[in-house]
Amino acid sequence: MAQLATIQDIAQFADSEVTLRGWLYNKTDKGRLKFLQIRDGTGIVQGVVFQKDVSAACFENAERLTQESALVVTGTVRQDDRAPGGYELGISDIEIVQIAEEYPITPKEHGIEFLMENRHLWLRSSQQWAIMRVRATVIRAIRDWLDDHGFMLVDAPILTPSSCEGTTTLFETEYFGEKAYLTQSGQLYNEATCAAFGKVYCFGPTFRAEKSKTRRHLIEFWMVEPEIAYATLDDIMDVEEQFVSYIVGRCLEERAEELKTLERDTQPLETIQPPFARISYNDAIALLDKSDDPLPWGEDFGAPHETHVASQFDKPVFVHRYPAQCKAFYMEADPDDPRLSLSVDLLAPEGYGEIIGGGQRTASLELLEQRLCEHNLPREPFAWYLDMRRYGSVPHAGFGLGVERTVTWICGIHHIRETIAFPRTLGRIYP
Repeated sequence: MAQLATIQDIAQFADSEVTLRGWLYNKTDKGRLKFLQIRDGTGIVQGVVFQKDVSAACFENAERLTQESALVVTGTVRQDDRAPGGYELGISDIEIVQIAEEYPITPKEHGIEFLMENRHLWLRSSQQWAIMRVRATVIRAIRDWLDDHGFMLVDAPILTPSSCEGTTTLFETEYFGEKAYLTQSGQLYNEATCAAFGKVYCFGPTFRAEKSKTRRHLIEFWMVEPEIAYATLDDIMDVEEQFVSYIVGRCLEERAEELKTLERDTQPLETIQPPFARISYNDAIALLDKSDDPLPWGEDFGAPHETHVASQFDKPVFVHRYPAQCKAFYMEADPDDPRLSLSVDLLAPEGYGEIIGGGQRTASLELLEQRLCEHNLPREPFAWYLDMRRYGSVPHAGFGLGVERTVTWICGIHHIRETIAFPRTLGRIYP
């Protein structure tokens, strides 16, 4: 009797009869010989239907199949180095579950707007399938590393009464007669929970109402945000380089086939091990001064500046101690130069830009109140946040890693919109 199997495990069933449940990805008709590309969510395998070896009903079903028709096939697994994946299925029976209508996404080239309109179907393509599987591994690696290194998951709210990263990029909503906002970050809440549990992280969707159409921006994206009590800027950089190296290593180990499908050159990823270079903002400005796109001191980097700085290194690079004026209000001041903050960004190589932002948070009530004034933020919504500087305030630090930007880099793809199943971009909320 045939065993129910999945394509990802098909090598375990060589010379055995198996049943696969899935969909027709593509079909090549050679008259009495038909090659069926079958996918089941775990992979794609080639099935061969030879007219003389099957019943008339089975061969007729093979002829009737259209792209993305649902089917159950039974056959014998054969090792064949010529076949995609090294194995093929000699099909003996086909059960049609549903004959698909004419499928809108064909093997020909389609424009990006058409593909985005049909994102619910585009996910079935081999490249999008590979990206989503890399994403799943990135998320699992994130959780595994943090859980194994003493961090406790504490969920932060999605609806908040105040901003975290600036008031101009907030999505406002009504909350029983009061104003509320979709969260930009769980970091402020992390600071409260790390005072209770020491080492914490939150992991969830975040929202930025940025009118940006760049290849690095999404309106809704996922971010993991660890926070550590009694940690300094240097401590957090140590954590980041270990963390990122582990994530990359897991993807190389577990998603080699998917990265091959994406035609990703993995050699640059194989070098991702601590330590990463660390340069100051001032040093980065000096590098930019020698480029075609210099930046005035005091301004935050744009994408071209990040790309140029990162291009000087073959691994991710830390840029630390940005001017306080271009970073969030909660950053600790540099004791050696109060114009600077104890902030840090981690820039990925190969032109992928910032994947992590973080730093040491101010432990001073007085400085925090001063910063709220300088950023024109109302005091009342932050009263609870100020409390943490009244009751056992300690040095603490943390960071946020953007899942989509990290996946974009690891996969070596051009645009961030392909790294989440249903991207939210400027002007697009369908499907």
